[in-house]
Amino acid sequence: MEVGGAEVEEGVTRVLVVDDSPVDRRVAQLLLSSSNSCAGSFHVIAVDSAKKAMEFLGLKDGKEQAIDMVLTDYSMPEVTGYDLLKAIKALNTLRPIPVVVMSSENEPQRISRCLNAGAEDFIVKPLQSKDVQRIVRSCSAARHKGSAPREAVAKSVPITPPPPSDHRAPVGAATASGPRGHLTGLAMVLHSSRMELSQYFPLLFKLVLLVYAVLCLGELMHRWSSGSGRSLSL
Repeated sequence: MEVGGAEVEEGVTRVLVVDDSPVDRRVAQLLLSSSNSCAGSFHVIAVDSAKKAMEFLGLKDGKEQAIDMVLTDYSMPEVTGYDLLKAIKALNTLRPIPVVVMSSENEPQRISRCLNAGAEDFIVKPLQSKDVQRIVRSCSAARHKGSAPREAVAKSVPITPPPPSDHRAPVGAATASGPRGHLTGLAMVLHSSRMELSQYFPLLFKLVLLVYAVLCLGELMHRWSSGSGRSLSL
């Protein structure tokens, strides 16, 4: 099957990640792409705005793309993640697209609003490895529910406050990501960059050796020419 111009194997979950933050987009891509889930692997397509997501999904021209799930940020300029959620849920299709909303601000009113609009889950950013299993469960549950009323799906998810010691709580929890969470996401991106650069180290090492050899040869030539000049003067 072809998604966004690329061939995708059967059994692969196709996730559209929508976030205006390049760091959060990269973190989501890394976690989903490297996940070894029992539900199979993920094919991730990332865009930086809800408007681009709507264009990709075909919400404007009616040509729908084959996407298994949308993972979207809540707060984005122009068109918000909540607007994207409502547009997706307004589609009258036999195979509804599950939507998981992310946000760095964990507000109970915002969570309730998204769940009542049909979101399968609400995750507090930064995204972590254990959240991938929640995404998998949300996608599986949505497939099993099929065309069940979205209001019933939203009401079936309880909104309860978490215990004080729990940093990452279930749906509806009240936690704060804070700067530490963003530093964690940035660290993941930097770690990925180091992994990508590591493959160039052997080439750089050979280049350094070549430059050193050229410098040594130049020094020898300089000494030889200087010695020849002194011999001639004598």
